[in-house]
Amino acid sequence: MAIYGMTRVSTRKQNIERQVRNILALYPEAIIVREYYTGTTQERKEYQKVFKLAKAGDTLVFDSVSRMSRNAEEGYEDYENLYSRGINLVFLNEHHIDTDVYRKALETAIPMTGTNVDYILEGINKFLLELAKEQIKLAFDQSAKEVNDLHSRTKQGVETARLNGKQIGAVKGKKLTTKKSIEAKKVIAKHSIDFGGSLTDIEVMKMTGLAKNTYYKYKREMKSGE
Repeated sequence: MAIYGMTRVSTRKQNIERQVRNILALYPEAIIVREYYTGTTQERKEYQKVFKLAKAGDTLVFDSVSRMSRNAEEGYEDYENLYSRGINLVFLNEHHIDTDVYRKALETAIPMTGTNVDYILEGINKFLLELAKEQIKLAFDQSAKEVNDLHSRTKQGVETARLNGKQIGAVKGKKLTTKKSIEAKKVIAKHSIDFGGSLTDIEVMKMTGLAKNTYYKYKREMKSGE
């Protein structure tokens, strides 16, 4: 039976290795599936491959329910689909909705007695089933809400900074001055033939370790007095 460690981040700049470590710590034999994905739908190539490939008895391990889906409705639909196929789901941060827990909730139904009391017991069993389903739905709903809240707070923070006169992002056309550029320009000014030195551009490039485009960009800035 295969165990898949399902990891996902929104951009390649985010560190996916934390999720990998968390999964391998408990499931060292897991086949790690890495996915870099932006959006809120289930159009994810790696996820869809495993979703279709997984067989009864296989296990999909997620660091959290949000790694399975950011959309509550689609997440619950996938959960039910995988559960009905006999595939195990494990959520390291939300073990209360693991499929094993859900399965036990269904298997612990109160047995019928063959008397009129069964009408009551049937109602209790249905209630327990709906309660288990509701817990799963709530987990996906909470995950989706947290993502939406994060986006909202980020947007509000950017707007607040803008209203307070702070520059958001780089200003188009504005030169970015760094310690590296300052030091490199000192070397260029001292050694480049164009500035009274004795070395050619290629020699100064080697000395500074600058890429060709960056080197000539710095020279242009120096000549224009920037």
